Amino acid sequence: MAVVDPKAPSLDPKGTDPKGSERRLTIAELLDWLVEDKMVEAADGEKMKKERRYYRGSQHPLSIIADQKWKSAKPPHALLALEPLTEWLAKRVGMEYRHIDPLKIDFSAVTEVMSSAYATRFRILPIGVNSKEATIAVCEPYVREWEKELQRITKLELKRVIANPLDIERYQVEFYNLAKSVKGATKGAAGTSGLSNFEQLVELGSGNKQFDANDAHIVKVVDWLWSYAFEQRASDIHVEPRREFGIVRFRIDGVLHQVYQIPNSVLAAMTSRIKILSRMDVVEKRRPQDGRIKTRTLAGEEVELRLSTLPTAFGEKLVMRIFDPEVLVRDFKELGFSEEDSQRWTDMTERPNGIVLVTGPTGSGKTTTLYSTLKQLATPEVNVCTIEDPIEMVEGSFNQMQVTSAIDLGFAEGLRALMRQDPDIIMVGEIRDLGTAEMAVQAALTGHLVLSTLHTNDAPSAVTRLLELGIKPYLLVATLNGVMAQRLVRILCPHCKQKIDLHRVEDVHAWEGLVSPWKANRPASIYRPVGCLECRMTGFIGRVGIYETLICTRGVKEIVGAGADLAKIREQAFRDGMKPLRISGAMKVAAGFTTIEEVIKNAPPAMEAAD
Repeated sequence: MAVVDPKAPSLDPKGTDPKGSERRLTIAELLDWLVEDKMVEAADGEKMKKERRYYRGSQHPLSIIADQKWKSAKPPHALLALEPLTEWLAKRVGMEYRHIDPLKIDFSAVTEVMSSAYATRFRILPIGVNSKEATIAVCEPYVREWEKELQRITKLELKRVIANPLDIERYQVEFYNLAKSVKGATKGAAGTSGLSNFEQLVELGSGNKQFDANDAHIVKVVDWLWSYAFEQRASDIHVEPRREFGIVRFRIDGVLHQVYQIPNSVLAAMTSRIKILSRMDVVEKRRPQDGRIKTRTLAGEEVELRLSTLPTAFGEKLVMRIFDPEVLVRDFKELGFSEEDSQRWTDMTERPNGIVLVTGPTGSGKTTTLYSTLKQLATPEVNVCTIEDPIEMVEGSFNQMQVTSAIDLGFAEGLRALMRQDPDIIMVGEIRDLGTAEMAVQAALTGHLVLSTLHTNDAPSAVTRLLELGIKPYLLVATLNGVMAQRLVRILCPHCKQKIDLHRVEDVHAWEGLVSPWKANRPASIYRPVGCLECRMTGFIGRVGIYETLICTRGVKEIVGAGADLAKIREQAFRDGMKPLRISGAMKVAAGFTTIEEVIKNAPPAMEAAD
């Protein structure tokens, strides 16, 4: 993001002080500029200049002014927070403004440009480097004594940009500490170590040492990784070994972002450290493993991580799924249910017995929906039992059991055992085979409410999937309450989304393509993503569900009992009021929550049977 004011009167494009002196900005100087630009009232500026208490130590004057929480005297009278003040300063001095996004910065490369002490001394931070140029973030445009020296040492062209002084101070610590920990961990060892690497070269001598997972540097890197992921609202952390370097990626709002490149040897030690904490077998690297860790954020909130390892050509790949316990206290409206969806789902789950299924691909929010539902159903009067592979989130109000293949405790065996525990409500993690499906049917026939998941594209397909597994049609008719299919779509950032009239030909065609072959009233306007600092310039913050709910009405049961095909089941479900996923998504688009492109990307295409 670059903002330069070509009309800035006081400075040349390089930000040179017209007085020709090396000096730091002062509060009085900035206040005069703000008054001159009609952003601060003259009386407020003069009052602040007279109060000596504002002239504190090392705090940047821009930060001190931001602490006043003034509103701009200019319409629309926005709050003069630090970020907009920084952007204003950049325009005022004729320099480029840059917001520091750590996800877009190569920590290891930029920290090689200068030392931590040098960066701290001059309040500068390298934020980008290539073979020809280094980009340096500054908050003091008049301090340039470091420039010639650094240019001579690095032999690079230097590009100065204005950035938030607090960000510069913060990331000075984070970038250099992380780089120091990685360097400390790699010191004196070969970067190609790793027993699982199929292409590994045998290193002679002492250079092939394996790292201690409990090494202080490794501990620091792992702690940083988790803290950083929580701060960035990541839902998954991917630690992936590659041929040259290992990479760390975060999934944020459903999209993967590369965060850092780490030597494979350090990556292996990080993986071992995490496996120790999750009580996995550290020695075993040839087979996949599952584990879990419960930790706290810096704010003191408890977070659960579900871990999964996978042996690859270059070593163990580790994925950590982050579960926020707060999802359990969300109501259906917060999850994205419309009033109609909520009513249909409640009708299915509040019956005393039967099977209720949630379908969708991995990462579509099935677990969140089931846990939120169970949390509401788990009153002191009922016994709620679950069998999962693995237990996603530990919840005190449920009786949770984990599948253990080593002792032949699968879903079917676990469900058989749960039947002897006098349960009222049973949740089965997933129906994968005929044995589990039959036990779920038996449980429903004997007066229990069974909730489970199934991997199908839409709700009607779940019915035919159970029939294909081998469940008799008459048993399915007797036990199935209904099926809900779901997907997650990104939510438009409320701070920057832009309203547009739906009259352009391409927009009209996109809308019609979304709702076809159904008829839906075209909204007068929709919203599109723009990008701002709040959403990291993506235009989206968070995700919300879209739903398709099939209730097993008398009409559906008659068709299932007769062994009818999928098309007839789907057609009957539409007659009974089921709204397909794309129509649910279209309602979210019309309400301004998301975009047409998001729904088309995540929801399956319309079926011809809907005609």
